[in-house]
Amino acid sequence: MKKMRLLFLVCITLISSNLTAQYDAVAKQSIAVVDFDVRGYKMNQIQAIQFLTNELIRVGYFEVMDKYDIEYIARRDSLDLLNCYSKICLQEVGKKLKVDKMLSGSISQMGENLNVSLRILDVNKGNFETQKVREFLVIPGTEFQMLRICVNDLFNVPNDNELVTKLTKRADFDNAINNPYAPRLQSDGPRMGATFMTGYLGTLMTRSENAGGYNGNPFMFQFGYQFEKQYLNEGNFQALFEFIPMITGLDQGRVIPSITLLNGLRNNVNGWEFAFGPNFAISRSAEGFFPSNDQSQNFVLGEPSPNQSGDIITAPDSRGTTVIATGFLFAAGKTFKSGKLNIPINVFAVPGKWGWRFGISMGWNAKDRYERN
Repeated sequence: MKKMRLLFLVCITLISSNLTAQYDAVAKQSIAVVDFDVRGYKMNQIQAIQFLTNELIRVGYFEVMDKYDIEYIARRDSLDLLNCYSKICLQEVGKKLKVDKMLSGSISQMGENLNVSLRILDVNKGNFETQKVREFLVIPGTEFQMLRICVNDLFNVPNDNELVTKLTKRADFDNAINNPYAPRLQSDGPRMGATFMTGYLGTLMTRSENAGGYNGNPFMFQFGYQFEKQYLNEGNFQALFEFIPMITGLDQGRVIPSITLLNGLRNNVNGWEFAFGPNFAISRSAEGFFPSNDQSQNFVLGEPSPNQSGDIITAPDSRGTTVIATGFLFAAGKTFKSGKLNIPINVFAVPGKWGWRFGISMGWNAKDRYERN
């Protein structure tokens, strides 16, 4: 008895599966793509038609007519498929092809935007039952991604929101999708800020020049220019190289030139960035010693006398000779955007033997795109 029940269930399952498959085959309506309007925009029309055909197969809502069947019927019945965009033409061709639906559309540039439209014609009724239009940024090489988004719109298939943002929002941070140009982005621009010195460097800034100091204060303003090159731009990050010449101390009547070379990363999603690299600055240093019995850290030039003690070293001192002082700079910050304008704000630190230097800087730049390779 149990074996009979099991056999009965297996038969019912097989019959049900077969009927479902047959019903699906009958229920699916047929559709064809014969033309896509690319007039006024540089895009391969044949590839666009084939891509839309493949996208219809991917969605799976229709029985999609193969391009070879379309070509065969067109030759056999002398059908002219060129420039077939109107309802009248699509309906006539659709009846010849014996399909239920016809997919058509266009892509056209309007100023700095790209309009992509898709529509489905009901061959029997002779009207467009569904139409979708999207506005994109003009980004050569991403047209097929735009078509996929529009196909998904036609059939209410969820799109990748991040991809849609990159292809439609002008204020989105630059990435390999929305800025595919040879030099990815030129973010050159002015930089200004301030630096604060601690430790012996800070003390030295406040001392008189007779004592080897600079007769100023440890807080100084800076002004310079940043040259930036982005050499990688993939996913959520850009890898960049920065060259920053600066002048410090103009507010105190001094000209202290420096150069910083930075290598860093910037997040494409939120604009946060960090970088690090060597820093080279013009400074003065002298040979001398700190007397061991002097608690004020006065630096004495030359060698110790018989009644003095201390190790001879080279230290920062305004009475010395001009040298190139080196350091290693760590920076972090965020780039804010307003249209095409970038506003980077950064904080930095330079650790050193004679004290740390801390600072903040800001600037601005605008995107400067070049042609693709």
